[in-house]
Amino acid sequence: MGHEELFAQLKQAIIDQDEDAVLSSVNTALDASVEPKTIIDQGLLPGLNVIGEQFECEDIFLPELMQAALAFQAAMTVLEPKIKESGNEGPAKGKIVLGTVKGDLHSIGKNILKLLYETSGFDVWDLGIDVDLFKFIDKAKEVDADVIAISALLTTTLVGQRDVIEALKDQGTRDRYKIIIGGGATTQAWADTIGADGWAGTAYEAVNLTTKLVS
Repeated sequence: MGHEELFAQLKQAIIDQDEDAVLSSVNTALDASVEPKTIIDQGLLPGLNVIGEQFECEDIFLPELMQAALAFQAAMTVLEPKIKESGNEGPAKGKIVLGTVKGDLHSIGKNILKLLYETSGFDVWDLGIDVDLFKFIDKAKEVDADVIAISALLTTTLVGQRDVIEALKDQGTRDRYKIIIGGGATTQAWADTIGADGWAGTAYEAVNLTTKLVS
């Protein structure tokens, strides 16, 4: 079986919310020497993107969304140790404060990003979901962060990203940190509008962007 066919199977298994099929396809891909990060990027995440679109269009509802998330998390229990095994030891590349904005309870993308940051050599403080803007700022100050990474998946919570930047400006500390944003509702245009230092469409892009910003 070719890799493209494996990725299609992984994507469909997520769309079908079929945990057994997801795990079977993940193991098949690993046996075929596909890199864990590639399995996530080419198979699992495209499936989650479809699920997210279906949910927003009300083609599926919360139970189906949660089932797909559980299937993805089951896959990550297999893939995460594999990714960590390939991580390089050495001095930390930088300090990241990470979280999802106030009013937004989405965590999957943020959790993937945390894992990739850690395996890429960054120190990460994950504030979780539904994070107040001052919690971002206080933690960044506490740990002397290089980057604040702010996720928002809902259009109704996008303003939380802007509010963090505006609060930093009010405190006179905006230039102390690099601010990157991401999440399903975000765009490069939005990042430009609010004065963020960068935008990433995927977790992998976020790691590459962060590496450039702190180098």
